[in-house]
Amino acid sequence: MNRLYQPFCRSSATRMLSKIMFFRSLTIASFISSVLVFSSTANANAQSPQLNNTDIVNYSRVLLRIEPERQQAFDKIKKIIGDREIPKIVCSEPNSFKSLPSEARDVAVNYCNRSQQIVQSNGLSIDQFNNITLQLQNNEDLKRQIYNTLIRLQKVPNNQ
Repeated sequence: MNRLYQPFCRSSATRMLSKIMFFRSLTIASFISSVLVFSSTANANAQSPQLNNTDIVNYSRVLLRIEPERQQAFDKIKKIIGDREIPKIVCSEPNSFKSLPSEARDVAVNYCNRSQQIVQSNGLSIDQFNNITLQLQNNEDLKRQIYNTLIRLQKVPNNQ
């Protein structure tokens, strides 16, 4: 009886871990269209340079590092403003912060500053990050590459 139980538990645990990683990747990928974004003002019709694997890995690392901070900032802002809807906050547009109470505005500014540091510490400029984010909106192949990279990086946490 014990022999049957152990493999079942291992396969259940493996399936559960796979599901958790899948949903975590999905959540991180949804970051791209999240409430707190850097900028959506770049011209989506502009010719974008071809991305190399390093850019894709760096972008994916940024997403993995920013997402927990985005969630934390979102939760803090939500707590501050209560039942009101959180406005779209765009880090490169100071006017998007105006409707927030000062304490929530401070949280958003701190998040934007921290995110900028994370982007730059992972070998990307803000413009490169924004460009990749825009490319993801219409490029299924790039979405797949980013998604696969996110999964791979999460399997080996030291790679983040």
